[in-house]
Amino acid sequence: MNLSPHFTLEELVASQTAARLAIDNQPPAEIVERMRRLLAPGLEQIRAMLASPVHVTSGYRSAALNAAIPGAAANSQHTRGEAADILVPAVGGPYQVCRRIIASGIAFDQLIFEYGNRGWCHVSFAAEPRHDVRSKFNGTTYLAGLQPDPAGAVG
Repeated sequence: MNLSPHFTLEELVASQTAARLAIDNQPPAEIVERMRRLLAPGLEQIRAMLASPVHVTSGYRSAALNAAIPGAAANSQHTRGEAADILVPAVGGPYQVCRRIIASGIAFDQLIFEYGNRGWCHVSFAAEPRHDVRSKFNGTTYLAGLQPDPAGAVG
């Protein structure tokens, strides 16, 4: 089911962890409505600004799925349908994607550059955007703002 011109409900609820653990990851109707705000203007604006397809690596997470993911925040915006972890390979690594989103002026709520074995750009959209920018390393250490990886890589 299309939720916006370029994103489907199926891609936003897809989870290898949920499939492996037989966790139901289908959102209730009120969450689907929040997911529409995540997409439009949200991810649709990012896609247009970057002029490239956006790959969602993690979108909605049911409470059970979120609890099964090591290091996931208990109050994650993923559980409310407000956040997605994304990659845009045509633009570069997650650091470059985050940098471009910040510079664009898009009214996001939170943007986190997550660097690790497989880095990504976490972005969320809420009714009252905070424009909060952080960097997260080793799955646990948060730094304010967009920071290059302490090991020197930029993801």
